[in-house]
Amino acid sequence: MSLLVAEDEADRVGPDPAPRQADATESVRDRLLGKPMPTDRLRGWIVTAVLGLIGGFVRFQNLGNPTDNGTPVFDEKHYVPQAWQMLRNGWFEDNPGYRLTVHPPLGKTLIAFGESLFGYNGWGWRFTAALAGALMIVLIIRVARRLTRSTLLGAIAGILLICDGVSHLQSRMGMLDIFLAFFILAAFAALLVDRDQVRSRLAVAVAEGWVGDSAYGPRLGVRWFRLLSGVLLGLACGVKWSGLYFIAAFGLLTVLFDVTARRAAGVRHPWIGTALRDLLPALWAFIGVAAIAYLSTWWGWFGSETGIDRHLEPTDDSGPWGVIKSAFGSLFQYHEHVLKFHSELVTDPDKQHPWESKPWTWPMGLRPMLYYYEGSTLGCGEAKCVAATMLIGTPAMWWLALPMLSWGLWRMVARLDWRYAAVITAYLAGLLPWFINLDRQMYFFYVTPMAAFLVLGLVLPLGHILGRARDGAERRGTGLLVVALYVGMVVANFVWLWPILNGDSITEARWQAELWLPSWR
Repeated sequence: MSLLVAEDEADRVGPDPAPRQADATESVRDRLLGKPMPTDRLRGWIVTAVLGLIGGFVRFQNLGNPTDNGTPVFDEKHYVPQAWQMLRNGWFEDNPGYRLTVHPPLGKTLIAFGESLFGYNGWGWRFTAALAGALMIVLIIRVARRLTRSTLLGAIAGILLICDGVSHLQSRMGMLDIFLAFFILAAFAALLVDRDQVRSRLAVAVAEGWVGDSAYGPRLGVRWFRLLSGVLLGLACGVKWSGLYFIAAFGLLTVLFDVTARRAAGVRHPWIGTALRDLLPALWAFIGVAAIAYLSTWWGWFGSETGIDRHLEPTDDSGPWGVIKSAFGSLFQYHEHVLKFHSELVTDPDKQHPWESKPWTWPMGLRPMLYYYEGSTLGCGEAKCVAATMLIGTPAMWWLALPMLSWGLWRMVARLDWRYAAVITAYLAGLLPWFINLDRQMYFFYVTPMAAFLVLGLVLPLGHILGRARDGAERRGTGLLVVALYVGMVVANFVWLWPILNGDSITEARWQAELWLPSWR
């Protein structure tokens, strides 16, 4: 009788719920982790190293030229002498230079490192810029590989960045913008690693069954890569204050990453959970840690006695506190002076810079910049030769900026594709803030941090064109052909622009042929 009761109970209960629960857990883990990283780690690093070396050769080739009779060209004339002065003084500036010491010290400190190695010449003041540009190639390969889970697409990102005219020329100038771009891309890379680690930690909580112990989800522990991202963003601000825009953008991204991760893990209140568990640590990483990193870039100034505006605030007799108060008060006033300079740097209709541009022209590179021009050189095989360097975004990429933005916005809104959301947010952080004050003087080299995110924004749809691994051989072959043709077109376009990106001697006819649009003249 008891056996019959047991069998009847089994019929009413139905199948064992354990397999269903295991399937549900697996489903949650799959939602959290998504497609795994490629397993070809060794090949991935070999590809990264090879393309990094190729990119380094391209960036460093004939780095010392051109110069203006042995002196810097274009805006190098501001930063290169300031860096040399820092090297001479002990890492601080004491000459106001017509009040044009209006950027934090880190970028000039990095230029000074190159000058300490090679002297006051083109190689010296461009060495660290070229190194930063080469390292960005390595970074973007790893970033694209993590975004797409494809070593091939990571390699394509590296090739596209090598062939970007903006990244190339800015890597060969003793200016600040390539350092800003490097730190921002590195911060973005750290943020992506943090996202993956958070989801891995939540996946462990799901697998072990304690993710739902709280309606707000578990605490996630110390997030070292988010802290690293904050440090790198603080260093970006230590190059130029426009790094602040990326602090805001990446802060928004990390909050959205946390909310979506908690939701994917099945947390009952993901928004409240993020507010309670993650918001204060995020503020600490992107404001507190970033501020400390920024202040650390002023170490030479703090340690000086004759640095610019170093003693605007007098020291009182309250001991160490008085010294600290004086130092930070002087730094605050220095920042006020710099802010005043930038707020008054407006376009004069009567004396407009011939290469000034506004941000609506930047995505497609409609108004590039002429950095150097010499119309009476030798070496082109004709009586009159031209040597010039012009900052031009490779048209095969930059002219696709608006389609890239349109496709990316559609993917992030209609398909909730986090990859496009991350890339488009970073790209727009480099563009939209400049629309706030259109009276300000602006120039095309401000787009330097945007270039890497343009590349990523192009690589993601190239992945769609390439197709998925489970697609048929014909579909994959066709996709690979289209992608290969496009990459080949970018390389050919870069090769065509090479003479005016490097200041090579060319004929007048070739110079005119390089200027594709009336707005390039």
